[in-house]
Amino acid sequence: MIIAAVAFVGFLAQAGAAASWQPVNFPLILPLNEQVIRIPLTPARAFGPEPLTLEATLYLPDGDGPFPLVVLSHGTPRDPGLRVSQKRLRYEMQSWEFVHWGFAVVIPMRRGYGGSGGDYAEEEGFCERALFYEAGMESAKDLMAVVRFMSAKPFIDRRKIILAGYSTGGFASLALASRGFPGLLGVINFAGGRGSAKEKNCSPPNLIEACRKFGRTTRVPTLWVYAENDTYFPPWLARQMCQAFQAAGGRAQMVMLPPFAEEGHFLFTAGRGLALWTPIVSQFLTELGFPLPGQQM
Repeated sequence: MIIAAVAFVGFLAQAGAAASWQPVNFPLILPLNEQVIRIPLTPARAFGPEPLTLEATLYLPDGDGPFPLVVLSHGTPRDPGLRVSQKRLRYEMQSWEFVHWGFAVVIPMRRGYGGSGGDYAEEEGFCERALFYEAGMESAKDLMAVVRFMSAKPFIDRRKIILAGYSTGGFASLALASRGFPGLLGVINFAGGRGSAKEKNCSPPNLIEACRKFGRTTRVPTLWVYAENDTYFPPWLARQMCQAFQAAGGRAQMVMLPPFAEEGHFLFTAGRGLALWTPIVSQFLTELGFPLPGQQM
């Protein structure tokens, strides 16, 4: 599939300037049926297995299900000290969109983040020779444990799973998709990547090569959503990552949105970015066979 740098008409044509974008109104209490859960994980260690649990947020639509599942993965703060000190990530407004579309949403904190057990497992090594592929595959282990745990629940339709993630979470989603598993239907990558340091990326060639490796074994459609003023993963780098993924055999659609506010990397996490990415994601999900809101799943 050819990468499409989409120039949106209608809403986006009228909202080209950041100043004209308005926050989306949400109810004061979001009906997300929120639960905090612990997900077991036993990673292999040199001195033997180490059982631990991952902290996760679970949101459910009303009803008994079974619901299709979105595994929504978080990013990584540049300050290492914030990984553990940060609270459980909830992404309420973003998750509300998926719940409204009929999905259950689980947001796991990976090893070394928030209240999850275990040591940080995504070390990349030296900046100029960063091991992005290896770090991504470590993230994938955590996400795979989440998929297995949730797939066993009677209220989850294990035949209908979407991986979605922001920043390093988007990269982790691509990494797990390259492993493949039954029930995976697609991946949504919001500004995904690794190795962003102040004013530069540590090793663009290694990041591009990691995406090439992911593309070789990924068998499901993927959606890549970036903004033109993302300084973490600028357009030239995001495009080369996606092109490498495609050249290796991966199926990818890239959407490059206009500049968003002061920093395009935060388009997914900012409330006023919702109106920009939700139509794109809704179309992607429809193409995967998920009905639009108001229709039966």
